[in-house]
Amino acid sequence: MRQWMRMLAFAAVAAMLVTPTLAQATRIKDIASVQGVRDNQLIGYGLVVGLAGTGEKNSKFTEQSFRSMLNNFGIKISDSTTLKVKDVAPVAIHATLPPFAKRGQTIDVTVSAIGEATSLRGGTLLQTMLRGIDGNVYAIAQGSLVVGGLGVEGADGSKVTVNTPTVGRIANGALVEREVPTNFQTSDNITFNLDRPDFTSAKNVADAINAMYGDGSAVAEDAVSVRVNAPRNPSKRVEFLSSLENLDVDQGEDKARIVVNSRTGTIVIGSNVKLKPVAVTHGGLTVTVSENPQVSQPNSFSQGQTAVVPNSQINVQQKKGKMFKFDTGATLDDLVRAVNQVGLAPGDLMSVLEALDQAGAIDGELQII
Repeated sequence: MRQWMRMLAFAAVAAMLVTPTLAQATRIKDIASVQGVRDNQLIGYGLVVGLAGTGEKNSKFTEQSFRSMLNNFGIKISDSTTLKVKDVAPVAIHATLPPFAKRGQTIDVTVSAIGEATSLRGGTLLQTMLRGIDGNVYAIAQGSLVVGGLGVEGADGSKVTVNTPTVGRIANGALVEREVPTNFQTSDNITFNLDRPDFTSAKNVADAINAMYGDGSAVAEDAVSVRVNAPRNPSKRVEFLSSLENLDVDQGEDKARIVVNSRTGTIVIGSNVKLKPVAVTHGGLTVTVSENPQVSQPNSFSQGQTAVVPNSQINVQQKKGKMFKFDTGATLDDLVRAVNQVGLAPGDLMSVLEALDQAGAIDGELQII
C-alpha cells in the first residue's frame, strides 16, 4: 500500500512538472478539426464461405441468405430442399470511409460473425455492399479474411480458444464506389471545431489567425467553432489551410478537476486544483466478529442431549486518526504530501475527497466515474 501511495505521489509531482503554469503553444491541427472534413461509417451484411465446418448449424436466415445468393446466379432451389450451411457464415462488415476518398481507392474492412459460426479462419467474404447512414452504397467489399484467433474443440466438449476467431480483417478489402459530397471547395470560409470546448482556446485561435492574415480574417463563433475566410481557388485553399493548421496557439488551461474512478481506484488530480483553508482527520474503525462454538454435554442419566452452543466474540479496534490542515491556496503538491503522511488507501482517499467537496473546500470539480 505504501508503494501505491509513493506511485501516486510520483505521478502527481510529475504532472506538476509536465504541466506548465503558463499556456503551452500547440498547433491548431492538434487541437481542432476542419468542419466537414470527417470520417464516415459504413456497414453491410454478407456471407463468408469456405469454412472448414465451423460455419452455421441450422440457421434459417443464413439459409435464406444463401438461397438469395444462388438465385442471383440463376440457380433455383425449391423451398423443400434443406441446405447444408456448415461451411457458410453470415457476417456483419463495417469500415470507415476517410474524408476525400476517391472512386477506385481501397479501404480496410472488419468482418464479424453474427450467428453460430465458431471460427472464420480460412474463409472468404463474397461481394458485399457497404452502405452509409443515408442508405447509399459507398464501397464494395470482398476478399480472404485474416483471422488472428484460434478455436479448437474436442469430441467430449472441451475446447481451447485463443483471441477471437469469429472476427477477421481484410486489408484493402473494399473498393470505394461513391464519393462523399463536401462543401470544402465551394464555401467562402473554413470552420475549425475545437476538440475540447474552451472559450479561451477559441479566442486564441482567432487571434493567431488575425495576427498573421489581418483583422477580420477569423471570428470565434463560440467555445468550439472558429470561422475563417478562405480563398475560392482549390489550390490556394489547400495551401492556405496547410499554413493555418500549423500555426502555434496558446491553448487555454482546462478547468480544475479531480477525476475519481470508483471501480479501479484510480485518482487523477489536475495541477490547477486548489484547496481552501480546512482541517481533515480520517480514522479507521475495525470490527471483528469471531465464532467459537462450545459443546454442551448433559450429565449422566439426565436424559439430555448434546448440543452446540454458539459463543460469539466481538472485538472493536479504532486506529488513531491523524489530522492535517490546509492553508489558503493549497496546491496539488500540498495535498499529495499530506496524503503520504497519513498513509491513506485509495478508498479512504476517495472518502476524503468527497468530504472536501461537500464542505466546499475544493476550488475545482470533483468528477466520479
